[in-house]
Amino acid sequence: MKRVVLHGLAIEEDSKKYVDQIIDRLNNEGSEIFVTNTFQDRNKELLGNQHPVIEEVDESFDVVFSLGGDGTFLESLLVVGKSEVPILGINMGRLGFLASIAKEYVKESLFLLFKGSYTIEKRSLLSLESSADLFGGKPYAMNECAILRKDTSSMIMIKCYINGEYLNTYWADGLMVSTPTGSTGYSLSCGGPLMMPDAKDFVITPVSPHNLNVRPLIVSDDSELTFKIETRNRSFLISMDSRSETIESDVELKISKAAFHANIIRIEGNSFPDTIRNKLGWGFDKRN
Repeated sequence: MKRVVLHGLAIEEDSKKYVDQIIDRLNNEGSEIFVTNTFQDRNKELLGNQHPVIEEVDESFDVVFSLGGDGTFLESLLVVGKSEVPILGINMGRLGFLASIAKEYVKESLFLLFKGSYTIEKRSLLSLESSADLFGGKPYAMNECAILRKDTSSMIMIKCYINGEYLNTYWADGLMVSTPTGSTGYSLSCGGPLMMPDAKDFVITPVSPHNLNVRPLIVSDDSELTFKIETRNRSFLISMDSRSETIESDVELKISKAAFHANIIRIEGNSFPDTIRNKLGWGFDKRN
């Protein structure tokens, strides 16, 4: 791993020593360290001017270190784009499903990384097509794409089609399509199922549906989902992970699996079941 990119939020005072540990280890390994322009702007005092600054990552880089929580990891995905450069998430915050390496274990994790004791998990992404120009030419998401009501208490009506065949009309506050990765996020809080990361499916999850018999639906990730929206407000929100835009209700949306993947570095001994147990408190029962 000769060419390494660092990306992250403004590093809190009590976490700066862990960033120093990362930089020291990379220097000892002879790695060439680059930083994103946003990471540099957020941490000028910590980083100084010793590292080359880049805007986006291309195939010439070996790995991106995402220093923060899951939101930072999703930012890192936008920096990586279609290059599919692997991302290592180091959690500098609180709850982290994607940034699963606790900062207190940076030294041990980097030792295993350079030892080669890791795997790369390929995660499916969602791709959005529409007649409107959305999300600055990066209309893809790792967690979910959500259609939501905007600036009104009135529900919206969402007609959903699978591969051109009519499925249902959802009367709700919104509707989302989630990847297996996103099943631990917004979809979970709306009653959606947990999915293993390598599942070849997406889940359609309604947000506060106005029909009690409407439930989340798992569909193959080879499906092409089309949506038509009606709303009294004549506009609605469309979100992809942490980004959102307002569009008019006459815009038709099409969601499908993206042609490229996100590659997540998983350090040995840090599996998805481990993360689920630790983050959701599974197994913490006096009977165990």
